[in-house]
Amino acid sequence: MYRVIPATSEALRKKSFQIREEVFVVEQEVATEEEFDEYEDESHHFVALDENDEPIGSARWRYTEKGIKLERFTAKKSWRGKGLGTAIVKAVLDDISEKAEKGTYLYLHAQLQAVPLYLKFGFQTKGDQFDECGIMHYLMWREL
Repeated sequence: MYRVIPATSEALRKKSFQIREEVFVVEQEVATEEEFDEYEDESHHFVALDENDEPIGSARWRYTEKGIKLERFTAKKSWRGKGLGTAIVKAVLDDISEKAEKGTYLYLHAQLQAVPLYLKFGFQTKGDQFDECGIMHYLMWREL
């Protein structure tokens, strides 16, 4: 059992940051200053919580000059392959659909293993693979 909700309170934001720290900084060895950036305050944060309200996943999205960028999608290692990633992407896209105009350009930097997840939601790869924080990614995009 889990739920994916907007991290609208400081307590929920801390939980979303906690899982990002666990997955990106500890597990994937991304530098803390790369993971947590100047866009935290302007971003719309989400957190996935288990039945004990412990964080098991997260994501954020924000407006940019290009459109809307989806970022920081995480799932706790023990929860991967159980539909959590799909639920997080769906929650984020549903939220964006309520706030943005149809036709808005959506994009993200997908780690290679996550590309199939985003393809299910209509995203397409664009260009060549690139390195971001020592991890290979593809630029992916779609319209709202």
